[in-house]
Amino acid sequence: MYCRFYGLIEKPFNVTSDPAFFFLSSQHKEALSHLVYGTTQRKGIIVLTGEIGTGKTTLCRFFLSQLDKKTRTALILNPHFSEIQLLEAILMDFGIKRYGHNSRLALTRALNNFLLKETRAGNNVVLIIDEAQNLMPHVLEEVRLLSNLETEKEKLLQVVLVGQPELNDRLHLHELRQLRQRIMVNYHIGSLKQVELKNYIRHRLDVAGAASRIEFSDEALELIYVFSGGTPRLVNIVCDRALLAGFVSATSKIDGGMVKRCVEELKLHSVGDQGGQGGLVR
Repeated sequence: MYCRFYGLIEKPFNVTSDPAFFFLSSQHKEALSHLVYGTTQRKGIIVLTGEIGTGKTTLCRFFLSQLDKKTRTALILNPHFSEIQLLEAILMDFGIKRYGHNSRLALTRALNNFLLKETRAGNNVVLIIDEAQNLMPHVLEEVRLLSNLETEKEKLLQVVLVGQPELNDRLHLHELRQLRQRIMVNYHIGSLKQVELKNYIRHRLDVAGAASRIEFSDEALELIYVFSGGTPRLVNIVCDRALLAGFVSATSKIDGGMVKRCVEELKLHSVGDQGGQGGLVR
């Protein structure tokens, strides 16, 4: 609605996980370094956690976009799977052809053959499982068994488990102690720092083609941070509303009054949608 008015090529504050808009905050830069280190050094199992809306999926998509042709990848989203279903999803995403019955043994053998073939070709293989806090303990145990696929010298499969902080709670279950001992890299993504907020907003505007045509006042930035707590998804939601308010007012200068009204509307809608729980508000 407002893109033509501002001269944008696309909406800058969509909440989809578009790697083109990925912003390297200090936290995300460190998290990316952990992912690169863990996968290139073939550490086996890597865990990446963060609260809802902190950009975990966007980070993973950006990470995947940076890998060279010598790395084969699979990304599993929202894995409400049984052990067999998880194996089937992994093989499908790697593009592995299957023959015969879809038994656990047959699926594991097909995956192992694929991994050995890729390793002989000098390739690395990375599996990312997003929303991994949804995996039941017995399915996480299957992930541990997959991480055991190895040669005498190196792991055949690098596994990245991505999820909300509840993932760490689940990994500390007694029945998953063997899996926990195999986690070589573990990093938690925090929110944006207040000093990073302006650069985050500027970055997204620039990617969308705004140049310097849109300006957020210092008061507007302060109110956005107070509302969002630095959570990127909440920043995007309120900034999108603010641009709409600027469009309605026929101005490219977003001031504190506009943001305050947007925040009040979001809080009101949140209370209505969540039965008084305030789902959008931290």
